[in-house]
Amino acid sequence: MNNKVLVKIIVPGCTESFDVYIPVNEVMWKVNRMITKSIFDLFGLPFDAKKDVFIFANKDSGQVYNHNEVVIKTNIRNSTELVMLPMPFRLE
Repeated sequence: MNNKVLVKIIVPGCTESFDVYIPVNEVMWKVNRMITKSIFDLFGLPFDAKKDVFIFANKDSGQVYNHNEVVIKTNIRNSTELVMLPMPFRLE
């Protein structure tokens, strides 16, 4: 396996999906933050790390990924489709 995998990020309510390379040796919370901030930047929206909290779920299995897991130890591989969902609670 290479050091990055190509995944598709699906944002519900948005007509676009995004193909993103993510590093396999990084923890999910860092990957999550990087992707979320990038999508907010693409749409010109302000990003607040405490309010704009999302989780990623596998489109096929419905599995929600733990923020402290390393990508390589998950089932995320090339061509995995991840759905970006708002976290049900906000950090204050």
